[in-house]
Amino acid sequence: MKPEQYATAEIARSPQERWRNATLLFVSTLTIMSGATISASLPGIAARFADVENVALLSRLVLTLPAVFIALFSPAAGFLVDRFGRKPLLVASLGLFTVAGASGLFLDTLPGLLVGRAVLGLAVGGIMTATTALVGDFFQGAARDRYMGLQQAFVGIGGTLFLTGGGFLAEVHWRGPFFIYTVAILLVPAVMVFLPEPRRLRQAAPVAGEGRLGGRKVALLGTLFFAAAINMIAFYMIPTQLPFYLEHLGFAAPSLAGTAIGAGQLVGVLSSLAFAPLRRRIGLMGVFGLGFTSAGLSFLLLSGAESYGSVLAAMAVSGICMGTIMPNFAASAMLLAPSAARGRISGLLVSSIFAGQFLSPIVSQPLITSFGYGAAYAIVGTVVLFLGIAAFAARLFRWGDG
Repeated sequence: MKPEQYATAEIARSPQERWRNATLLFVSTLTIMSGATISASLPGIAARFADVENVALLSRLVLTLPAVFIALFSPAAGFLVDRFGRKPLLVASLGLFTVAGASGLFLDTLPGLLVGRAVLGLAVGGIMTATTALVGDFFQGAARDRYMGLQQAFVGIGGTLFLTGGGFLAEVHWRGPFFIYTVAILLVPAVMVFLPEPRRLRQAAPVAGEGRLGGRKVALLGTLFFAAAINMIAFYMIPTQLPFYLEHLGFAAPSLAGTAIGAGQLVGVLSSLAFAPLRRRIGLMGVFGLGFTSAGLSFLLLSGAESYGSVLAAMAVSGICMGTIMPNFAASAMLLAPSAARGRISGLLVSSIFAGQFLSPIVSQPLITSFGYGAAYAIVGTVVLFLGIAAFAARLFRWGDG
């Protein structure tokens, strides 16, 4: 079976569609912050394996290693969901997510933890690629914008619960946050029962050029993927470095790190609910401008933080970025993607996002080593702020806006 064109739905008109949409939303809670669930455990992991060479970098890679495997696998996942359908890969990925995510509960070597995290990356790549393609299949136009905003809100809710809960569990033991990954298995029955494989529309003859991208769309998608990677390089300096920065500032309790990161996620939930009206009012480039500008400002605030309250304020500002910019990346990709290539475009977007996530500690750790935490946040914040200004300029001159 080779899906070529899928039916779309503007709104949920039946109980079946409402259950379908709810299932997709709950699956979304597992995705973008899945790696960061164990953020508050990083100092404990570093202490447990203190005798391992390069433990400072390797302990951070426990958090971000899933990202490189998501980045590597997502393009292949995109091909698989276009070739064989969305649901089989999604169900298999949820099972793998549970097993690999919870592996940190019993693995007792740093290499073992890294292997488990790598397999987790394969699972997340499958989940994100399938769900992004499904949103493109089931929704279009303004309905798609509304749903993507709501989807990001659920991602933020998941981030708030998982990261805050992970912080408190890490105070009990550094293995505690790994238990959170077991919730994924509860969603498998819902996916099996309520989530249909999108129905293909029959065509008398193939549409000429269907599934092909022109030069302008290829350039726009390339720019979009690059911007998504840069955004995640910056954003993931929060879960990978903030627990250590808070220790540096004198706030060492793991629950404080989890609460601070969770606060940003909570603001992100509220911001994501405003995505659809913002998208209509200021356009795609306007939303990118708002997202990158708020991220840059949050990092500049964080660079000068001297109290826990000022850290919370910076995290709140960062939530504006994640609540708006992530659904904007997905909406932009689906706007450019032909129906027959939605899976592959989704896979490439997911790959770009998580390539940035993996590169984040590789980029940020040398900056921190050379200049300190505050200066590193200031440097990256300045770069991201410039991207926000550039996006607003593109909006002003109508370059590539939609």
